[in-house]
Amino acid sequence: MNFTLLITVLVTALTLVVAAYVIAKLIGPRSYAKVKGEPYESGIPTRGSSWLPVSVGFYLFAILFLMFDIETVFLYPWAVVVKEFGSAALLSIGFFLVVLVLGLAYAWRKGDLEWK
Repeated sequence: MNFTLLITVLVTALTLVVAAYVIAKLIGPRSYAKVKGEPYESGIPTRGSSWLPVSVGFYLFAILFLMFDIETVFLYPWAVVVKEFGSAALLSIGFFLVVLVLGLAYAWRKGDLEWK
């Protein structure tokens, strides 16, 4: 097997990354102040620690959103080739949508879509 193309792509990628880093270090501003490292939000200085615990509900909601969003993206390639595959494609996407709806129903029944 010829790995010339793979090696060329890897060397090019590595060269571009190193070049971007070096150029940024050479021409970038060099003002290091203590204020730059402090947390800042909406022009109001923070009081107390910025590392506050976040509710698991936010993570769960984000994961569910990503899951259903990505599954919806999978519908586009199917829609492009559905005529070529005929009833087999229809059956497979039907199964896919049934699993998707069952997952949504499970999350809904469990109460994971409620803001508490």
